[in-house]
Amino acid sequence: MAANDTTPLIERRSIDYIPEVERHGRLLSQFTLWMGANLQITAIVTGALAVVLGGDVFWSLIGLLIGQLIGGGVMALHAAQGPKLGLPQMISSRVQFGVYGAAIPIVLVCLMYLGFTATGTVLSGQALGQLFGVSDSVGILIFASVIVLVTVLGYRVIHFIGRVASVIGVIAFVYLFSRLVSQTDVGALLQIRHFSWSSFLLAVSLAASWQIAFGPYVADYSRYLPSATSSVKTFLAAGAGSVIGAQVAMVLGVFAAAMSNGQFAGHEVAYIVGLSGTGATAALLYFSIAFGKVTISTLNSYGSFMCIATIISGFRGRLEVTRLQRLVFVLVIVGTATLIALLGQHSFLGAFKSFILFLLAFFTPWSAINLVDYYCITRERYDVPALADPNGRYGRWNLLGISVYVFGVLVQLPFISTKFYTGPLVAALGDVDISWIIGLVLPAALYYLCAKKWHGTVPDHLILPVEQGATPTTNGLAAQA
Repeated sequence: MAANDTTPLIERRSIDYIPEVERHGRLLSQFTLWMGANLQITAIVTGALAVVLGGDVFWSLIGLLIGQLIGGGVMALHAAQGPKLGLPQMISSRVQFGVYGAAIPIVLVCLMYLGFTATGTVLSGQALGQLFGVSDSVGILIFASVIVLVTVLGYRVIHFIGRVASVIGVIAFVYLFSRLVSQTDVGALLQIRHFSWSSFLLAVSLAASWQIAFGPYVADYSRYLPSATSSVKTFLAAGAGSVIGAQVAMVLGVFAAAMSNGQFAGHEVAYIVGLSGTGATAALLYFSIAFGKVTISTLNSYGSFMCIATIISGFRGRLEVTRLQRLVFVLVIVGTATLIALLGQHSFLGAFKSFILFLLAFFTPWSAINLVDYYCITRERYDVPALADPNGRYGRWNLLGISVYVFGVLVQLPFISTKFYTGPLVAALGDVDISWIIGLVLPAALYYLCAKKWHGTVPDHLILPVEQGATPTTNGLAAQA
């Protein structure tokens, strides 16, 4: 608690290593942060897509749960890296891709954050527009201003908002579920069971992609935990919060879409709030929707800042970023996302589905490579100071990691089914998109086999920076060795 009391409100660290003396927080904060990040309107819309695009209620719920567990497991394995390394997630990719080479997946991660921030801003703008009686565009601008403020303040404020959002989200969702049950025959909806592989795997893919998309930044929020924190407990705290929150939200989306008679698409926020009636209750729900989006949109903006700073630091050889630089980065990121939201707000739902599914082709191979290297090849034995040195242990470009990554992206192309691109094998598989499964399994297996034979030198133990005021014998390295 002492560390909490003396830590400034505005975060002074950015992408650099978090010294042990600055570590603070509890595992509960990981649970509440990720539950709050998932108990929100975009997750409701994602679940609803399983029905809007042809699935029935029963098999959509089963498919979504399976996807949550698979994707949530991948996401939580990344979360467990944070306390051990004390670094943002994408910095650690330099072990697999090289100090310069890590920029390749990071650029794509930035695009993901922009897309999710923009789509979340559209829904938040709808809620704020209804709440304040202004246009959706004005609501989008109001929401963007809040995101800039919270992102600049950083880690502690983000966790605080996550805790508040969890409480508000639980109250709002309990109320909405009670209203939904009172207005429809849930049992009758569950009895309609028309199984099809395409609809079922779509539901699995929607939930898995939702969870896997957190992988590139989940460790950013666990890195402040003390290094002695159990990896298993970190895995369970972050994973359970994310899976439970997302599944609850997506279940609500499934039922809402099933009872909407086609009125859900294009009016997502208004329809959900309409379940509660009008007046003060509706106003409170509009507020809860907008506030719930603050958490995840801030995570996306903060993650974008981390990624851009990581790319720049890789080429200039330093990890430090000033507060002024942080402000400039955040303004550019949120400004770009807001512009995308304003331009694309009227064609949101279909574009969002295509966007999140297409992104899987770029993030599942990165996730597979990072996890196999960390848990199976290096087994947590990273040289953290060398991550900032292009001439050090990890070099500028790691051809092994880059080659497997490119293979992982290309091998998925025949199996992708989106509006952006449809692979030649999709029709033969009954229009089922299995690209994300291919993108996880094959790159993981290939990287493991190749890295076992050709991987560079691995330290005998985890090497951490020497903290100011500490000697080599008191810095924690002796115990690691």
